[in-house]
Amino acid sequence: MSGEGSTAEESKISSVEFCTLGMFILDDIDFEGSRPSVKNVLGGAASFAVIGARLAAGKEYSRSVSWIVDVGSDFPPEVLDVIKAWDTDCVIREDPGRLTTRAWNGYGPNEKRAFQYLTPKLRLEPHMLSDSQVLSKTFHMVCSSSRCITIVREILKRREGLSSSGIHIDRPIFVWEPVPDMCTLEEQQRFLEACREVDIVSPNDLELGMMFGQPAWNGESSLGREIVDKILESGIGPQGKGYLVIRAGKGGSYTYSRGLRLWLPAYHQPIASEKSPVVDPTGAGNSFLGALAQGMVSEGRDAAKAVTSVLSESAVWRKVVTVCGKQQSIPLALILATVAASFVVEQIGVPRQSTSSGGKEHWNGTEFTERVRLYTQGLYRTLEESPQKHLQIN
Repeated sequence: MSGEGSTAEESKISSVEFCTLGMFILDDIDFEGSRPSVKNVLGGAASFAVIGARLAAGKEYSRSVSWIVDVGSDFPPEVLDVIKAWDTDCVIREDPGRLTTRAWNGYGPNEKRAFQYLTPKLRLEPHMLSDSQVLSKTFHMVCSSSRCITIVREILKRREGLSSSGIHIDRPIFVWEPVPDMCTLEEQQRFLEACREVDIVSPNDLELGMMFGQPAWNGESSLGREIVDKILESGIGPQGKGYLVIRAGKGGSYTYSRGLRLWLPAYHQPIASEKSPVVDPTGAGNSFLGALAQGMVSEGRDAAKAVTSVLSESAVWRKVVTVCGKQQSIPLALILATVAASFVVEQIGVPRQSTSSGGKEHWNGTEFTERVRLYTQGLYRTLEESPQKHLQIN
């Protein structure tokens, strides 16, 4: 855990690899009588993005994951204990004069969800980040198009100031998740403008559909392909070499660039003869993107080695990596992201952390790296059997 911001001198040795500007929220969840209601659930985009990044980083690099948690007078001690156990670089800001940001979630039939804030929300702004956080290698944002543009430019401006002090700073990786209620046809042009500011933009299939006046995005339809082409032609990232990653829940993820189309299946596949391990999909998208960002800078570590050891013999996968060029970490990061999301959907709230008898870190009773290995082995088989299903190279 951390206290208030570090100095510019301390920032010269910043080891932060991931920082989220997502908001911390405590959730009350009402299942409308189908099961008992629950309160004080650790939630919000920040918590789920951080758990995704923390899974991808692993215990050894847990302190590379940085975030801010605003604690009000009503903050439950048991929730703080969970956060502390993750051993992240977490800045706790206590304010006894306000209540912790809380929200009510109502779940009805057919996965219908209602949401409303119960207490005033407190957004994170770039000026609130410490110098060490501003020097992070990656950033995760959940916000409107306009705010996305503002956040990116303010962070880059602050980094320029630190650079003038003699610190060499490369451009960080910006991962943007458009906020759902601003995914509208009226917002489309601003969305395209914001895409040019970030390296990865990732709406889910429903949100992307709404942005283009459709009930949902369908990658198999001609209209779905037209939507992707329009975004890529407009450009993602300052040089137009960024990625569109469309999250499709149990349908997996679809990743597009100007030279690539890659589909990866979800970890948990529906099996008619077995009970699904999926309990609650809330936060899975946030955790996917947290792990994706962290995965972009985690090459050579245990989880990454598990991927490369399995896929090094796949000609199809080597082709994917080659097409990605300087962003060769993207395919690896997508696998880590897919596996991270699989832990989040298995319960209400965040995964359960524990230590095995052998001293290894477990989440929901499973080692993250081992699940990465299992997923990658299955992916290898399907890549070899039907490469055209997964990959298209322009």
